[in-house]
Amino acid sequence: MKKKLLILSVLAGTAMTFAQQKITIIPSVGYAWRVAKTADNMDASQKEYVKGLKSGFNFDIGAYYRVNTLTGLGIKYNLYTASHTGDFKVANENIILNDFKTDDRISFVGPGFIYSNFEEDVKHKLYYDMAVGVLSYVSKNQFVETKGSNLGLAATIGYMYGISPAVMIGPQFSYTGGVLKKYKINGTEYKPNKGEYEGLHRVAASLGATFRF
Repeated sequence: MKKKLLILSVLAGTAMTFAQQKITIIPSVGYAWRVAKTADNMDASQKEYVKGLKSGFNFDIGAYYRVNTLTGLGIKYNLYTASHTGDFKVANENIILNDFKTDDRISFVGPGFIYSNFEEDVKHKLYYDMAVGVLSYVSKNQFVETKGSNLGLAATIGYMYGISPAVMIGPQFSYTGGVLKKYKINGTEYKPNKGEYEGLHRVAASLGATFRF
């Protein structure tokens, strides 16, 4: 009888733990690659320089409130940073800048949802999340600062291994995308031609963790 009561107590405690886990937070770090086509108005040497900014560090975090056993609603944020130093040819000029450094930063924030099997009593978990929000771009060098923002989309699919009901870890793959059709260069608004838009599409591979409360 005592054994049965003990087992029932453990099961009840486990059920209460699952029932109380309404909040899910998923941070991750990894590497990302920008996949948008380079602007048509760049010459070969400029395109070679820009290649150095096509990959960089990726950070992502999502926080969700569980609506039911499969879905949740919340907010998603991610950040891409890249830096490159090299020789850069000034457009329409026979001038080459040596050791020219550029720092790029692309951030996203917006409301999103998550679909997962986190509530299932299994070690192997899968999830998918997606958000629509503001995608912002900043590019800085010694002479020019370019800024812009537009509507963007961010989505992630991931696998998680359950270390405990509240902690999981695993790989994830993500996509963030959007296009800048206008931006400011040193504070002055600029509207490029169609083939010169700044594409902000990127894919990323990361290692993430899940914490549930």
